[in-house]
Amino acid sequence: MSDEEPDDENETEEEVEEKKEEREVEREGGGEGDEEEEEMVKEGLSLLCKTGNGLAHAFVKLEVREKELTDITFIHNYIHLRYVDLSDNLLRDLSPLAFLRHLLWLKVDNNRLTSASIEELPYLQIASFANNHIKDSNGIFHPRLTSLNLRGNAIEVLSGLNPNILSNLHTVELRGNNLKSTAGIYLPKLKNLYLVRELVPKQCTRACAAELHWGNSSCA
Repeated sequence: MSDEEPDDENETEEEVEEKKEEREVEREGGGEGDEEEEEMVKEGLSLLCKTGNGLAHAFVKLEVREKELTDITFIHNYIHLRYVDLSDNLLRDLSPLAFLRHLLWLKVDNNRLTSASIEELPYLQIASFANNHIKDSNGIFHPRLTSLNLRGNAIEVLSGLNPNILSNLHTVELRGNNLKSTAGIYLPKLKNLYLVRELVPKQCTRACAAELHWGNSSCA
């Protein structure tokens, strides 16, 4: 028997359970706002692909831009996403992205982030955090990361870029920050390092400046 008595003696036990579930959803905050969010997310989904076991299909790309998003907890429901673009919103917290264990590509430009820190994403290869309010490079632990864009932030000192973890990182974009030096960049496969001109020492030759721009921070 159900824990809840029927509102109508003609109702079946299944109907009582359905009504009970509906009331629980309403108590948890389900309403017009959630419907709008669901519709917005559905509009941003695309690229239907097979899931990891090959037995089902799921959308793997999500683009939700210029929607004034402040909360992305809804992303828990889309664990198969591989490509995510949440640029031009009002985000301050990216921790829900830790649920996306298949994520390959991430773009969160033009938000209100103060950190690029996210729990390790094992397959993430390209990440862009341009034009936020990020103050350091801590919390970037993605072993397959090859390209990192931190352009247009408020970084003064580089730290936390562990060469043992970021062993595949070959391109780092840091223009538009407040960097004082290139100390803290010791990445084994770094090929492209984009910096502001002011970081090039005045005594450097043109050739030396070019080397610094492309990743060689030494200057004779």
